[in-house]
Amino acid sequence: MATELWLTLAVLAGAVYLFVTEKLRVDVVAVLVLASLLVLGLVSPTEALSGFSSQATITVAAMFVLSAGLQRSGALQGLGEMLARIKSGWLFALVMMSLIALISGFVNNTAALAVFLPLVLAATAANKLPASKFLIPLSYAAQFGGVCTLIGSSTNLLVNSLAVQTGREGFGLFEFAPLGVIFVAVGLVYLMLARRFLLPNLGIAEPDSDGHGGRYLIELVVPAKSPAIDLPAGDLSKPVAPPDDADDADDGDEDKDKDEDENYAPRPESLEVELINVLREGGTSASAAQTNLRAGDRLLLHGEWEQVEALRRRHKLDHDRVAPHLDSDRGAERLHAEVMVAPGSPLIGHTISEMRFGHTYRVRVHGLQRRRVVLRRPVNQVPLALGDILLVDASESSLEALRDNPGLVVLGERTQQRVDRRRALLSTGVLLSVVGMAAAGWLPIVAAAILGCVALVVLRCLEPDEAYTAIDWRVVILLAGVLPLGIALERSGGADWVAQNAIGLFSQFGPVVTLSVIYLLTSVLTEIMSNNAAAVLVVPVAIAAAESLGVDAKPFLVAVAFAASTAFATPVGYQTNTMVYAAGGYRFADFIKIGLPLNLIFWMMATLLIPRFFPF
Repeated sequence: MATELWLTLAVLAGAVYLFVTEKLRVDVVAVLVLASLLVLGLVSPTEALSGFSSQATITVAAMFVLSAGLQRSGALQGLGEMLARIKSGWLFALVMMSLIALISGFVNNTAALAVFLPLVLAATAANKLPASKFLIPLSYAAQFGGVCTLIGSSTNLLVNSLAVQTGREGFGLFEFAPLGVIFVAVGLVYLMLARRFLLPNLGIAEPDSDGHGGRYLIELVVPAKSPAIDLPAGDLSKPVAPPDDADDADDGDEDKDKDEDENYAPRPESLEVELINVLREGGTSASAAQTNLRAGDRLLLHGEWEQVEALRRRHKLDHDRVAPHLDSDRGAERLHAEVMVAPGSPLIGHTISEMRFGHTYRVRVHGLQRRRVVLRRPVNQVPLALGDILLVDASESSLEALRDNPGLVVLGERTQQRVDRRRALLSTGVLLSVVGMAAAGWLPIVAAAILGCVALVVLRCLEPDEAYTAIDWRVVILLAGVLPLGIALERSGGADWVAQNAIGLFSQFGPVVTLSVIYLLTSVLTEIMSNNAAAVLVVPVAIAAAESLGVDAKPFLVAVAFAASTAFATPVGYQTNTMVYAAGGYRFADFIKIGLPLNLIFWMMATLLIPRFFPF
């Protein structure tokens, strides 16, 4: 037993290290953990694979499909359009947060946010409101709305599954609701007051402008007729004198873009554009700033879109026109749009070139934005991450194809998908039926969810391929891979060891203090690693702590579920935070300023209220 204990603790320590450092993707870490437990003999093959047949894993996969039914039909679109009609800022914030909190109790919160995010951006621009005052509250409301029901977040289902695996009674569909509603009410009141004082006012976006917030990595090409030829690359952003009329008269080029020629007006002021590198014939320059430019050179630049565009016009540079056939539809109007990489996107971890992004969607990627990071590779060679924003040049039909991809979110004020009333009503009816059957006890939640998925496909609300695409397989693999770790911790005594040596220091003060420590531990872990991974690590410890105190484990399990579902203090603590981090142009400190107090409020509330609703 001693050998098994230390081996299990070693696997646990390795998992924590990899989850925190993110040297590998979380789903890869989960599979590595599963393989380690199996090879070391800490679990049997049946136990190692039990996560794939777990109710939590299957229900989470089914809920992704049910959420997609609402999203693809446009069922949530009418709610978003209603938001745009609200002119008052405080009423807009209240209705927005209340709606997404309600929806997140039954629909995956990242899917709900993906629908609401572009609508809120468009509504704030149309109503002359600063989006930065609304996007963090939107993310937070999506999180604490999910704690109200068993299906509101994958973490709730995971904690429930772990409890059932240990022979304990599971939670009912609405068992979290009485406590969750209080958390939602307090969260709404706090955000309504704090958003005015603790969130930055980053200005009002103009809905009809071509401006794009944030600093982009942009690649430009030096054409044969550019006045930048023979200039040091570092001088491009410096002030220049207007060209002489005589020189201008001889500068005739039949291939020039007439619009650029008419708008070309060199400005004498400096431009705030950072030169990253000069690429020449596949190589890079050791001293980019001193490199005299030649025709065909590629410039990697970092700056705000308006500034880079001014530099491009000043020196008559071009965007790379790879794959000329993408311009085959020359009669179609070309639009600029910002496209965010959403959770579960197949683009994550891959480059634009690898995924043939431009060819697939018939768009050109002109820029790439990653908050608080200066990228130094060519745009098409950067492995994409959650929250990255691509600046694309596309036709309206191409944008529609991007909107249909659940792994992407088209930002900005653009015409959104129309509501398919038949599919919207059927999708809503199916979801309500699933909730109703589970709440009434007619079917287990997993059976009701599977039946709902079948109904969506049979009723043609979703095509089978769309149902498969809707599932975030990374979350499924994460859940299936880490569940056996809980089994190993229980069997080897690792959970008891951690409970005695870490939590045990506080057990002498009673179950309330122990519950408070467990909530705080889960909350801290969730800010630095996956919420589901944090829950799997802490649940066995929480159960062991309850057993050592001789009390019911249910209050401790509730503490883990609530703490792991609400991470407010960092933009990387929860996927919804990462999505609004880039879209809102926030700084890391903005989340700490408004999120840390809310985390502390919820911690104190959990300590006081959980024992009242779930007695020891």
